[in-house]
Amino acid sequence: MFIKSSSLRLYITVIALSVSLLSGCSIVKTDKKTPTLLSTTDASQAQLIDEVNRFARVGSMRAKMDLKFEDNSFAQFGSKEVYRSADGEVVVQRPASILLKVQVPVIKTDVAQMTSDGEKFRVAILQDGGSGKYKKFVLGTNSADYSGLQKTFDSSNGDNGKVMKENVNAFANLRPQHFTDAMLVRPTDSVYMYTQSTIFQLEEDITADKKSPLRKVNRGYYLLDEFVKTENGGLVIARRFWFDRVGGIRLARQQIFDAKGEIASDIIYGAEGNLTTTGEYNRLPLQIIVTRPQEKYSMRLTYQMPDEVKIGNKYPETAFVLENSWGLEEVDLDKKLQQVTAQKPQMPASALQNSNSARRFQ
Repeated sequence: MFIKSSSLRLYITVIALSVSLLSGCSIVKTDKKTPTLLSTTDASQAQLIDEVNRFARVGSMRAKMDLKFEDNSFAQFGSKEVYRSADGEVVVQRPASILLKVQVPVIKTDVAQMTSDGEKFRVAILQDGGSGKYKKFVLGTNSADYSGLQKTFDSSNGDNGKVMKENVNAFANLRPQHFTDAMLVRPTDSVYMYTQSTIFQLEEDITADKKSPLRKVNRGYYLLDEFVKTENGGLVIARRFWFDRVGGIRLARQQIFDAKGEIASDIIYGAEGNLTTTGEYNRLPLQIIVTRPQEKYSMRLTYQMPDEVKIGNKYPETAFVLENSWGLEEVDLDKKLQQVTAQKPQMPASALQNSNSARRFQ
């Protein structure tokens, strides 16, 4: 039996609609505002690890940079303070040394200098708008926790407490070693455990036309998590790497966690380019944004002249130990912390025993 073509088309349409209804599917009109799902590139865990280690090939660097500081102390109230851009000179060297100079644009006058040798940091504030109260030479230890010092100053009622609170906010929070981990990515190591997963994020490109289908997109990422083993056999996350999968594989973000599993540094890597003129250091980020959630600030670092960046030179250890040649008033945060700790009232032994007993049953 032969079926006319028009009848055949009608028959196929009826069958298609029937299957659609039976399977619970429906045909809907796509909203033009629906985010575009971008196509992604596949990669193995070994390839992601190789990409991290490619960044880690940079052993030392000296560069001129544009710096943009943002104070997020009042972010919980919906406000932030963005400071003017400053010129910066950065020298970093493995394993964890850094020298950072901050200058006023054009006239090139130093506003601040800071160093870290991997264990200790030193910060010299040379200009403060003329008030003089922030001109200090601050010393501290990279691994020290000054949060208790901050809380003590926050609760102070006198003028001295207020001044010390301002000093801690201005000096202790902005540490040079916060930028070392961003610029000198630590290589992977077999002592850690690594896992790979995927994630999609809804993003908006404000540079695209408002009517463009690429204004809102779903962008795919690979996540490479690094775990460290604890003494009791557990695992604690140390770092998380985000790899942009659109148009290739690109390291787009690095998150560094503290011992409590809280984010210590959230580092965004911008568009890639070539550093130096040797052709050896291609596809490296031309802009880095470091956010420190616990210290409530972020810093954007942009290379002024990427082709003039110096990579691979060896610098003496003394270059990363700042001396107080200006005769500034010194603030030793370690000594201040010891003083505050000594002044705290000690819990009586009986109360401590009762507290420990109660904790066992919580």
